[in-house]
Amino acid sequence: MKLFCATSNEGKLREFRAASGPDFEILPLPGLRAIDAPEESGQTFEANAILKGRFYGAHLPAESAEGFLFAEDSGLEVNALGGDPGVYSARFAGPDATDAANNQHLLKRLEQSANRAARYVCVIALVKNGEVLRTFRGIVEGEITREPKGSGGFGYDPLFFYPPFAITFGEAPPERKAAVSHRAEALAEMFAFLRGYARAH
Repeated sequence: MKLFCATSNEGKLREFRAASGPDFEILPLPGLRAIDAPEESGQTFEANAILKGRFYGAHLPAESAEGFLFAEDSGLEVNALGGDPGVYSARFAGPDATDAANNQHLLKRLEQSANRAARYVCVIALVKNGEVLRTFRGIVEGEITREPKGSGGFGYDPLFFYPPFAITFGEAPPERKAAVSHRAEALAEMFAFLRGYARAH
């Protein structure tokens, strides 16, 4: 089954494809880079995922596969910061912040904190013919290190220590991270739903 994805983030696209298995082919939305992105005005990951799903779903050509598209919103929640950066994860250090700037800003905010508990959260909105069929949520728990470790992944991965691996996501091989990530969990739920949907239709 072909699924179109509303992201131009190569790191996310790699993770989606790594987690998709043989039943699904994930493709970027045709012409995505020429479409002005909507303002992510939602206060939750769910709200932003739905907003993006509806917006980009309207740009999916009618002849494209089965007409399925998914959009996601994801980010980091840090306990000591009351859940921040949350939906502002990509722009935590400012509107055009780099991953490195966001990481340094997070470390600065946590400088005096002994509580390093955090989680990655991903919410996916699945759209068909412009209508949201369902949302799917994935979470992975971890801790924030006191300095970046590893050059892999993207976002806050060099700071996100995953206890079962005893290393950060920045140090983990891509396929190993992809198997346990918040995106993998949300995708697994979506794929299970789509298999059932295909049987029923």
